[in-house]
Amino acid sequence: RMGFRDEAAGYFHKAVKLNPDFADAKENFYRVANWLVERWHFIMLNDSKRNLTYLKAIQKAVHSGCKSVLDIGTGTGILSMFAKKAGASSVYACELSKTMYELARDVVAANNMEREIKLLHLKSLDIEIPRHMPERVSLVVTETVDAGLFGEGIVESLIHAWEHLLLQPKPKNQDVSAGDYGRVIPASATVFGMAVECQEIRRHHRVEVQEVAGVCLSSAVQFFSPTYAWAGSEETVEPYTTEKLSRVPGGYIPLTEPCQVMTVDFNDLQELKSLAARKPWKLSLPVTKGGILDAVVVWFVLQLDDEHALSTSPSEETCWEQAVYPVQGHLDYSVKTGDAVVMEVCCQDCYLKIQKISSLPSECGMDFSDRGDLLSLGNEAELCNALAGLQTTSNQDGSSQVCVLESTEIALLNDVSYHECFKAAMGQVLLSLNPSKDSQSMDVDGLGSEMSFPESPTKSSPDEIPDPLYILDVSEGFSILPIIAGKLGPVRAYSSVEKEQHQAALNVIAEANQFPKETLEFWLSHLEDESVLLQRPKSDKLWSIIILDVIEASGLIQQEVMEKAAISRCLLHSGGKIFPQYVLVYGMLVESESLLLESAVQGSEPTLGFHVAPFINQFKVPVRVYLDLSTLPCLPLSEPAELLRLDLMNPLLNSSSREVKVQVCKSGRVTAIPFWYHIHLDEDHSLNTSDESSHWKQAAVVLDEPLPVEVGDELVLEVQHHKSNLSITVKR
Repeated sequence: RMGFRDEAAGYFHKAVKLNPDFADAKENFYRVANWLVERWHFIMLNDSKRNLTYLKAIQKAVHSGCKSVLDIGTGTGILSMFAKKAGASSVYACELSKTMYELARDVVAANNMEREIKLLHLKSLDIEIPRHMPERVSLVVTETVDAGLFGEGIVESLIHAWEHLLLQPKPKNQDVSAGDYGRVIPASATVFGMAVECQEIRRHHRVEVQEVAGVCLSSAVQFFSPTYAWAGSEETVEPYTTEKLSRVPGGYIPLTEPCQVMTVDFNDLQELKSLAARKPWKLSLPVTKGGILDAVVVWFVLQLDDEHALSTSPSEETCWEQAVYPVQGHLDYSVKTGDAVVMEVCCQDCYLKIQKISSLPSECGMDFSDRGDLLSLGNEAELCNALAGLQTTSNQDGSSQVCVLESTEIALLNDVSYHECFKAAMGQVLLSLNPSKDSQSMDVDGLGSEMSFPESPTKSSPDEIPDPLYILDVSEGFSILPIIAGKLGPVRAYSSVEKEQHQAALNVIAEANQFPKETLEFWLSHLEDESVLLQRPKSDKLWSIIILDVIEASGLIQQEVMEKAAISRCLLHSGGKIFPQYVLVYGMLVESESLLLESAVQGSEPTLGFHVAPFINQFKVPVRVYLDLSTLPCLPLSEPAELLRLDLMNPLLNSSSREVKVQVCKSGRVTAIPFWYHIHLDEDHSLNTSDESSHWKQAAVVLDEPLPVEVGDELVLEVQHHKSNLSITVKR
């Protein structure tokens, strides 16, 4: 929490080594390990093609005369070891992360190269000659590239390297020894882009609904995801998200042909310098298939040298994801054949930015048919005039309330069944606490929008309003459940949202739904100590409903949820409920090579004989999160089985551990147990986190070793729940 992740990881790791059954230490270590050693390290190291291509390019460079090498952002040190194996006389490697630096030190030592590779715990920009290296090197190798190519700072680090750490570049068209000059691997890159329709991207970046469970989402509020530059703050925000398009749920539809966005020569210092200073340039992609414009996706071909290349294309089997630039802020997202998708491209703040994406209808009269270069806009004045007549964004006149939500929060707003389910369940509780003679006066099935409570018989005045019922929503992030509750009758609904921007948006929505001011309040403003979130609404009042966040969007159980439930039970008046009341955990046996490759380095074969796996696998985490079971490459080996019950209302029904017998229905190797939840608000209303429309993702426990099974075998799953950690041990 205080930012000392390396130190925390070290202590948690020591605690786990001393006591492997210490559940608290294990859970904390798993969470910190995800921060310190990002999961893509495992996928990348398991990518034999990537490793072999880099090895061949480095061997070729060293054999041509490049004998001194600097590896920038060494990670585990594998590229440095490739250089040493190829015959380089001097090898240096720098790594900023303390965890990865120490990991690389262990890996290099295990491969008997600790005396031959000098490791520097430094950012490359801080390396000085002769303080850290005696002289300039003839070769820099690096893979500091992300899905958007420039996001890990490769341009900045190579500008510095050319100016301070590398020998001068080899003059063109001159036959001279490579060892006397400097060069970089990768040598260059070509970036490609394509406009796509993709419902999964859309539902995470655009609020598609105007009404949710009877609540009108006011047009005076504009929702954006953090990638939208117009809505961003002054701080640098990553302008894209990433997706493995080959595994995106529901797939995607290309609306344009792939087009070249730009090229960059990493061996040309002046070109690297000009990138950041270059003004944004315009790009146009002719629409070849009509549809809904949801995003521009980007990938690249990394040319290591004139012979060896790696592609991150969605059509390639690669360890990389693709960069996704969602389209937001339009009135109309539909495009048709003959239209053009136009955008601005620039390299700014170490990122490739694609912004101001819009569509230009074919009626504007721009003809692309005889243009060899699809990227050139030709008559730019013609385009600007056409664009001037288009209105691409709604309500940007200063009167609208901008609300930036995380993509998971937008997906939640788009989850209609979630809100309808809560509306019906809350309605039933409120009806039971204020029974009406006319059962039709309240909408509990989501068909109407309001309920009317009867006048209390104890009230002397017919105009007197009954005491409101108190509802507390402590679910994390942006939630409109308090407003839905407020539409159900005389209640006092409290929201626990923290951000002022979110509170302002909720107030605008409440006003648009003609709420009395006292109906919606922000709970944190009533607390003297915000760390004690669960308290009585007033000294003489109790809650009718408390809404808890039980499942994270990642697919994990929220930390300390059972402790929160125990406190909440003490704060409910008679007949009050916690939502959800209980959760059932379901899982099944699967065979999935993908989950193995994403969870741990599979021996020394993918790393071409170098011993890397034993060291980086110390940071493997047995649970994979943010999975989409609908697209996960896997073979089901059993039917789904109920693994565990978490009861928030009745603790006597809970058990922290349970043994479950599972019948194998297909022969294979059990590599993982994906799991998901049935969230029961009550006996009549439940949500399935594996549903296609769900805003939740799924998770999976990955076994240390695959377990061969035959049809008819019976396995026993020992399931244990501790805080947010779900552990599953498989026994025959």
